[in-house]
Amino acid sequence: MNVQQSSKMETIEIKLLLEGIYQCYGLDFRDYAMTSIRRRILYRMKVEKIATVTQLLDRVLHDPKMMEKLYFDFSINVSEMFRDPSFFLTMRKKILPKLAKYPLIRIWHAGCSTGEEVYSMAILLKEEGLFDKSRIYATDINERVLEAAKKGEFPLKKMQDYTNNYVNSGGVQDFSGYYTVQKDFAKFDASLSKNITFAQHNLVTDGSFNEFHMIICRNVLIYFNRSLQERVHSLFFHSLSNNGFLGLGSREGLLNRMTNLQYQVIDNKEKIYQKDTGV
Repeated sequence: MNVQQSSKMETIEIKLLLEGIYQCYGLDFRDYAMTSIRRRILYRMKVEKIATVTQLLDRVLHDPKMMEKLYFDFSINVSEMFRDPSFFLTMRKKILPKLAKYPLIRIWHAGCSTGEEVYSMAILLKEEGLFDKSRIYATDINERVLEAAKKGEFPLKKMQDYTNNYVNSGGVQDFSGYYTVQKDFAKFDASLSKNITFAQHNLVTDGSFNEFHMIICRNVLIYFNRSLQERVHSLFFHSLSNNGFLGLGSREGLLNRMTNLQYQVIDNKEKIYQKDTGV
């Protein structure tokens, strides 16, 4: 079998694996980007010393614990506090002053992972005097990472980098004042989570659950194929209030047909958009 035939066979096996997962467990990864999902499958095969995707399928169908491992592999769990500080600086200067006019601010952080950016937003709102009238809904497909996010504990060794991110995002307080040191972790103040609701939500299968003044979903859509991206963009659009804001990741953006039709570009570099008031 030549390289082209081998690659084609592997793609067929991966599609069968994803279909098997959907039929057996009701988890739908069929529209995830092939490059990303393949990388995660091959990683699990290497760890488990499994030779073929078909053998992995057999293990997954007959061993729920293997499915649990693969499920965690498929989840996107990369985050950091004030990631891309210029995004949060733009939020501080351009967006929060506009949200301040609302009596209650509702923010959906979709694909929140372990919560670093959620707590970053809470700090931002607190410093701008908006936290008490804000509600942040932080969701993710993975219950395990949500449980970690609820704790508000992050590795102490990362605090220097997070402090630099905070300063570059316009922060002027003593960042260490937001947390206490507990062994190897920084435990963030419980007051930051009082207006945060953590909940499981699957962007692939679940619908809208509220109307939001801002939706933040950063570096999640890059793992979806075009069809799924369109579905998720539709979900976000219909979940936003008129004049609501959408914040995407540095490697993402609106689909071509959306620009100037459904959104106004607020900051193209930071990928922040506003729902068109005429829609």
